[in-house]
Parts: sequence; structure tokens; C-alpha cells
Amino acid sequence: MPRCTRKGCGQDYNPADNDASSCTYHSGAPVFHEGLKSWSCCSDVNKPVLEFEEFMKLPGCMVSSHTDEAPKVPAPAPKVSSNVNVTLKETKDGAEVYSSNAPKVASPKPSSPTPVEAPVVEDEDDLSVPVTVGTICKRKGCGVAFVSDEVNRIGDGNEAVCTYHPAAPIFHEGSKGYLCCKRRVLEFDEFLKIEGCKNGRHVFVPKQRTEPQPEQLTDCRIDHYQTPKEVHVSVFARQADKEKSTVTIEENQVHFDLCLPGSKRFCRTVTLFGPVETDGSSYKFYNTKVEVVLKKLDTRSWTLLEKTTRDLGNISLTFGVGGRTGTIGGKDLVLDEQNTNRVN
Repeated sequence: MPRCTRKGCGQDYNPADNDASSCTYHSGAPVFHEGLKSWSCCSDVNKPVLEFEEFMKLPGCMVSSHTDEAPKVPAPAPKVSSNVNVTLKETKDGAEVYSSNAPKVASPKPSSPTPVEAPVVEDEDDLSVPVTVGTICKRKGCGVAFVSDEVNRIGDGNEAVCTYHPAAPIFHEGSKGYLCCKRRVLEFDEFLKIEGCKNGRHVFVPKQRTEPQPEQLTDCRIDHYQTPKEVHVSVFARQADKEKSTVTIEENQVHFDLCLPGSKRFCRTVTLFGPVETDGSSYKFYNTKVEVVLKKLDTRSWTLLEKTTRDLGNISLTFGVGGRTGTIGGKDLVLDEQNTNRVN
């Protein structure tokens, strides 16, 4: 079957069924300006888009019958030379000779090299999803219409081979082409005819893939309070995954490796101010935080949570209070032996 050559159509059609309303196309020319892509005939209806795939999906604004005639290319206007310098030369015999010298034109500056893009991750066809007859292959530059699974998807014939462009199109100063091959053209119709540079399988229904996000280290706030026998540590890591996260309690250190939503991770090792009993210590995951209870090996007061080499002088922390919510709203004072004797 012939293929329609009107801009924005490109469908295969049956001449017997071709009527005055079969083809929807664009009568104008494509417009590429500062990354935006549109058609000159309907830019007020179809707003400019950024992606080339979205540009190719813009619906046509004219209705007519299909045609396979090659689009007419306007003849280039004749170039008129300007600023011609006419010089007069006199020969030895006294004859006057006139000559014209074209003005010197500065050589154009070398164009900047084409930017190198990151490696292209190509789509794969999802063979488990049925395809409607007539669906066009999604690969750039292919344009093959789906007939059946045996012909286009699982067969080994020529109809199952896809010739396409794996990289994105590039439009620069009027030239058009693809990053994966060197050919460049000026006319948009010629650009659509650039043959693919790679062979593979057709993609009618791309597989849904979840691209893994790079893991990002983050920081979490840590608070603590103490009693004569325990130190309560709160790590405010919201919605930490308790199946993937780990908390390792040692006598002088606590290791946190918490997996958070959005591919974020909190990793930190806290060197403790004093020793703790590993068997008597514990931790628990909550929706908004991770709570760690460290059992002291002695009843001395911890000046800080983390051990430091700085001289802190006479700075010391008072013990917290017990009660339903720990230090906030507690009812019963928790004192060490020295302070208990003072109160009594």
C-alpha cells in the first residue's frame, strides 16, 4: 500500500478507501525556535512543545485525501551579488580593461563540536501486551505498521527487523539530523526520510521500567536524655525501612545505617561518652524516629552523648525525669544516690 506524504500524516492507505476526509495533516512548515517545536499553520491551536516525540504527535489542522506525490520544494531564489567593486586597468597599448572583484568575505568561524550525550537506554517491546493492527513502531525513523505478532514481533522475517535511530534528533542552525549518525539535511521532509543507522526489534508497546535513583546520603537530627541507669537516644529518621535498616550497639559505639524514602540513607557511627551493656540495650523503629535505649555500665552522668577530647571543665548534665512521656510532663524525679541524700 502507498504511504501518504503529507506532513503530519505518513500513514499507509488503501487507494480504494481514500476519500476527501481520510487524511489529517499540516499545511504549514515546522518551526523550531529556542528548543520549542510547533507548526506554522496551527501554532495558536497546538501549543509549542519541547520533546520531538510530542511534536510528531501534534494533530493535523487540515483535512483532505491521502496522496503519495512528492512534496513540492520551492526553487531557491537567485543570488544577487552586491557591493561589486569595478576597477579600471590600462594596458600597454592604451586599451582600457574593466574587471569586477568580488568583495573579500571573512572565512566562517569553525562551528563548535556537537555535544556528546550520555549513553542511550533503549526501550524493549513488551510482548505480553496485545497490539492493535496498524500501530506504528515507536522507534525513531522506523514507521512500520503492526500486522501481527508472527510477522512483526516474534517472527524472523524482514518485517520483524526494525531499522531505526537509537539517539535523539538534533536541530541546529537550520540543519536537522540525529545524534547517532552524521547525515544532516535542511528540509524537514528530507529529515523524516533519513534512514535508520541501527537494526533491532520493533517496539510497539515499550516495557515499563523503573530507573533506580542514585542513593543520596542525608543527615538526621539526634536528641537524647539520660537517667542514672539508661541513656535514651532519638534519631529523627522519618519512615525508615526497618527491613533494610540496621542499628548495631557495641560497648562503646552505636552504628546507624537507616534506609529512608526517596533513595536517601543515613549512615553514622556514634562513639559513646561511656560504656554500655549490649545485652541490656535495645532499639525500636517508629514512623517518625528510631528510639535507642542504652543501658549504662555505671551510674555516672554523661556530659555528652558522644565522647570528645575537648576539656569541658565542670559542665555536667542533670538527670531526666520519669513518667509517661519521659522528660516532658514527667511526674517522678529520677535522682542518683548523691542527689537523693541531699534531698532527704
